[in-house]
Amino acid sequence: MKKISILLLTTILLSSCVSKKKYMALEQENGEIKSELAKTRVEKEDLEDKFAKIQARVDRYNEKINTLNEDVEGLKIENDIKLDVNADGTVMSNESKRKMMATLENVDPAKLAEAKTLKDSMNLAVQYNLSKTMGTSDLNEDEDIAVNINETVVMISISDKMLFNTGSYRISNKANNILQKLADVINSEESIDVMVEGHTDSRTINTEKIADNWDLSVLRATSVVRKLQNKYGVAPEKMIASGRSSYQPLVENDSRENRSKNRRTRIILMPNIDKFFALMEAN
Repeated sequence: MKKISILLLTTILLSSCVSKKKYMALEQENGEIKSELAKTRVEKEDLEDKFAKIQARVDRYNEKINTLNEDVEGLKIENDIKLDVNADGTVMSNESKRKMMATLENVDPAKLAEAKTLKDSMNLAVQYNLSKTMGTSDLNEDEDIAVNINETVVMISISDKMLFNTGSYRISNKANNILQKLADVINSEESIDVMVEGHTDSRTINTEKIADNWDLSVLRATSVVRKLQNKYGVAPEKMIASGRSSYQPLVENDSRENRSKNRRTRIILMPNIDKFFALMEAN
């Protein structure tokens, strides 16, 4: 009986020792897990802090890039609107030069080869654009209509046979198409002012309603101005009517053909040249 009691006590003691060892092992493992968890939490917080700093740096860099882009765009705009005085005295912005060069790609190479200065190139560009806008391809450019530019003044010379009957200041119906095209150009840009000049040949005229060539040239100019105002809606404050009589001939009045060339109406457009090229680009 005594032996059984000793054996039972021994068994209990051994069992107690094993449970305590397991408990201590679990405690140690739990402590290690808690330590790893704390370490992981610290590392997470450290990474989050580093990420926040990196994000802040990225945001600052992006802000600088946006500022630089704005500066570059500002410099580009400033460069575009910068006016240059060229060797031949022509004043033109860089943007207008680019538009002019784009236009010149469509111009007849033979004509382009004749352009010796920037002013010549401007002339060709405006001639091309305005002729295209006015739809004058069916006209004889040498006799019926001619487009030219002098500094920032655009001149359109229209033969009187396109506008009037001989010795008359009443506009014929065949003039409607070209006056409509002209009005479209004038009305599309408010910066354009218009002077209409009447020109005659040297033959004298004196009728009940027309005193002389001065009278005829002015009456023809006012007829065009009234037509542009009343039928095509051109603002009257933008227009000037004037007459030159026979005193600015293109050629000598020594033949029927030459006198026909001298009988003309000249439309002078006075635009802001940059706005004019913008208008031509839109058309």
